[in-house]
Amino acid sequence: MASNAADAKAGPGNGTIDPREAAHFGAMAADWWDPRGSSAMLHKLNPVRLRYIRAAIDAHWHGDGHAFRPLTGKRALDVGCGAGLLAEPLARLGAAVTGLDAAPENIAAARAHAQPQGLPIDYRATPVEQLDEAGFDLVTSMEVIEHVADPAAFVRALAARLAPDGLMILSTPNRTPLSRLAMITIGESVGGIPPGTHDWGKFVTPEELTALLDDAGLEVTDSSGLAFSPAKGFILSANKAINYLLTARHRAS
Repeated sequence: MASNAADAKAGPGNGTIDPREAAHFGAMAADWWDPRGSSAMLHKLNPVRLRYIRAAIDAHWHGDGHAFRPLTGKRALDVGCGAGLLAEPLARLGAAVTGLDAAPENIAAARAHAQPQGLPIDYRATPVEQLDEAGFDLVTSMEVIEHVADPAAFVRALAARLAPDGLMILSTPNRTPLSRLAMITIGESVGGIPPGTHDWGKFVTPEELTALLDDAGLEVTDSSGLAFSPAKGFILSANKAINYLLTARHRAS
């Protein structure tokens, strides 16, 4: 988020949360659900992210790809949930969802949006390190790790909440010259991303994230790039130069 946050450390009781990052995103809470507002880019990314997540769910639990609620009976944890852009679809897929976010403003907006739709999502303004629950079948964290104060500790905290046979899905920008151009030079000037949202120096490469997951006892089972097509918008791609998603699970002993 804020460009001067690269060396920030988490404050007491905040775990890996960078307070300046939380404040930046909290200021966006009021129009989080406006597809033309400050979170417009996330609205554009969400459909392709959901396609990847659905395919990963079906592959991990051997689903048929046609079930409306493939997560029925499973618990999902969405860390850095914002106002619920991913948590709500996970709930509609049948999961009992817990959503965590560093900004209380986002949690308030998430609750206000979910309630009229009858979605019983457990939203909390709680750092993942302070969550006193574990055993989640699905753990997701989309576009979050590049904003935390300690990526290694953050990944360890995610892994600690994952059930032994669970699935983790992460997405984040790669640290390449192209991602700097696309997400900061262009994205934060004319692309609709609020200025100061990204610090390119905090972007995490696939190799770095794989190493962090390995250190936390997880193994990567799949990955995909997120690319932009002028004809189709955001698409899954072998090209990870701008952004990528990956799935991981506990390493077999």
